[in-house]
Amino acid sequence: MFFVCILANKQNGTLYLGHTDDLGERILQHKLKANSGFSSKYNCVRLVWFETHETRESAFKRERQMKKWNRAWKVRRIETDNPEWFNLYGGLTTDQVYHPRYQYQAAKL
Repeated sequence: MFFVCILANKQNGTLYLGHTDDLGERILQHKLKANSGFSSKYNCVRLVWFETHETRESAFKRERQMKKWNRAWKVRRIETDNPEWFNLYGGLTTDQVYHPRYQYQAAKL
């Protein structure tokens, strides 16, 4: 399974859009700032929206499509499913977020 996701630093804040094949690990990487880049710079660690795809190609195409959207469309997409901008990371299963190399840090998240 593959995912397209939107992360934010706060409600109505800076948005980050990406795709991944392991949503739990990817969000954990963002939380730990494992990679320097846009999401680290702007502290986009709150998972506010995601959708699933059967193939990597489908997720990649959807990400590219959504990156062309203006901000208002992305905000509308988030608020349709998550009007309070809750952090959806906590709703992921334990299997999705457990990674031995992040075990100590994950316990603090």
